[in-house]
Amino acid sequence: VLATAPPVPIMVNDLTGKMGRAVAESVVGRDKSQCFLVPVAFSGSAKPAVDVGGVVVEIKSIREDAGAALEDLKKRYPGMIVVDYTLPAAVNHNAELYVKHNTPFVMGTTGGDRTKLLTDVTAAKLAAVIAPQMGKQVVAFQAAMKLMAENFPGAFKGYTLEVTESHQTSKVDTSGTAKAIVQSFNDLGCGFDIKDVTLVRDVPTQLEKMNVPEEFLLGHAYHTYKLKSPDNTVFFEFQHNVCGRSIYAEGTVDAALFLSAKVTGGGETVYDMIDVLKEGGMVTN
Repeated sequence: VLATAPPVPIMVNDLTGKMGRAVAESVVGRDKSQCFLVPVAFSGSAKPAVDVGGVVVEIKSIREDAGAALEDLKKRYPGMIVVDYTLPAAVNHNAELYVKHNTPFVMGTTGGDRTKLLTDVTAAKLAAVIAPQMGKQVVAFQAAMKLMAENFPGAFKGYTLEVTESHQTSKVDTSGTAKAIVQSFNDLGCGFDIKDVTLVRDVPTQLEKMNVPEEFLLGHAYHTYKLKSPDNTVFFEFQHNVCGRSIYAEGTVDAALFLSAKVTGGGETVYDMIDVLKEGGMVTN
């Protein structure tokens, strides 16, 4: 008789934020045989406990003895996977904490020094999923663009690229998704500077020009990539519009479960969401 794997303990930092909260709710919503929410989370400062679907989560300050707290949690919850949705400025500091205490993690937070992040985690031989985009269908599109660039380099040489992305006003940086897609277009010959992405963060433009539904102003991701031939006779347009956060939350939980299986199997490397996607078994959103 094959032994059944125990449910995976998932710690979500920082679940007082919108994205962290969405992930925590997705963890609680999964079958109890798959995973469960660790009742402790780190934030920038200690805060009142948060109830997530009946799980009361203590909010500890990551600035106060976080290492000791992490070691204690690892003992209490063997096989724990950490999910990080904090702030761009905290990415490298948090990753250093997870590395120091040998805690496998899923980094969903964008920004920070990504080269240092990947270098530090790889050097430590710590299993982690690091991806700027956790929505599996968007990742599939991203992977398709990458494959096209690898197979047909220069196919759009001479074409002019325009990129517009709209997100909630609280998202200050250019999305990692846009950066990845732009890299594929540049490999296809476009020569686009990522600094030229049009960032739409004002509500009137989002409502009137981007047609974002009002109920999703505080949580959406609308991306449009327009290509124009040198003689202005051929046009291509790629678009992906996401309302809400469930697509990212479910993908993040899938990534945590994927990572747990890799750790159990002896995997000590850095994965991305394309690796998760290839593994299959992802929840349909």
